[in-house]
Amino acid sequence: MPALPRIDLRSDTVTVPDDEMRRAMAAADVGDDVLDHDPTMAALEEEVAAVLGMPAALWMPSGTMGNVAALMMHLQRGDKFLAPEHAHVLGSELGSAAWLAQGMPEVLPHDGGPGRPAPDTVRAHVAPGPYFSLRTTLLCLENTHNFAGGTVTPVDEWHALTAAASDSGLVVHLDGARLWNAAAALGVEPARLTGGATTVQVCLSKGLGAPVGSVLVSDAVRIAEARRIRKMLGGGVRQGGVLAAAGLVALRSRDRLHDDHAHARLLADGLHERGWAVDHPETNIVLATTEDPAATVRALAAAGVGAVTVAGRVRFVTHRGISTEDVHAALAACAALPAERPTDAGAASPA
Repeated sequence: MPALPRIDLRSDTVTVPDDEMRRAMAAADVGDDVLDHDPTMAALEEEVAAVLGMPAALWMPSGTMGNVAALMMHLQRGDKFLAPEHAHVLGSELGSAAWLAQGMPEVLPHDGGPGRPAPDTVRAHVAPGPYFSLRTTLLCLENTHNFAGGTVTPVDEWHALTAAASDSGLVVHLDGARLWNAAAALGVEPARLTGGATTVQVCLSKGLGAPVGSVLVSDAVRIAEARRIRKMLGGGVRQGGVLAAAGLVALRSRDRLHDDHAHARLLADGLHERGWAVDHPETNIVLATTEDPAATVRALAAAGVGAVTVAGRVRFVTHRGISTEDVHAALAACAALPAERPTDAGAASPA
């Protein structure tokens, strides 16, 4: 097994449970969640539903399972769904939207802003056709949008998109894996970013730092059906409260996401000062353009800094395991990279 990078900026999923989480996990009140509904799991689901302004919730082992369970409820054979380019449900879930949910994806451009389509684009892709055409029934949105660089859909633009979907007869599923980051960046309660969606998936093991788990929220009828689908997919757990306890601690610590965002800005500013072509980060993701992203990632790894390539760019993600000192150390390592390092000093400033 290769050694882990000294400064791991590959993802906010690399965090490990802190002492408070471990104590909560050890002391969790547990039961058989498949038979009786584990009490700590139930408490987590109730709290997430309340925070997101939705009637009911269901813990899922992963965001991918949460997304595909929602799509399985919304889609039938011969249905088409819309999603913005590079959405997680399109390219990062191994085709489960088509394979398991039986929906044909259609990619929408980011013409409404980074990571999102324009409302008129949504309407234009729902024109009715003859009986032998695909039926468009669902719009999937992502907030924040991972591969666009953790970009945020503001409240008014979110409502414009859900209104366009409703006008067109579509239901909306929100992949809100990093919705907590969007709410923190906008300074609003997370429930302000869910109105108009029928289902929402949020992750506990990304920015919030829990070891495992996502939560699907919707109305009570759909969540009852999602529980059946979760069991079908192998996601029914027994004494799941051990994991849910860490999720509760993570959920209640979301105010610290501002630290991650500040570290991302510090990293982006420092890279720009060193001649890198970088986007200004809206949340905790920094995207850099290099001539050979894969070679840059290898050089960073050799220098002890973990990064990945996404959509033809280099991605860095700050998280609860990264300190200000770590960011400065990563910048020093970047400055010492070989010649394949980008030198486009004319790139737009991230400030």
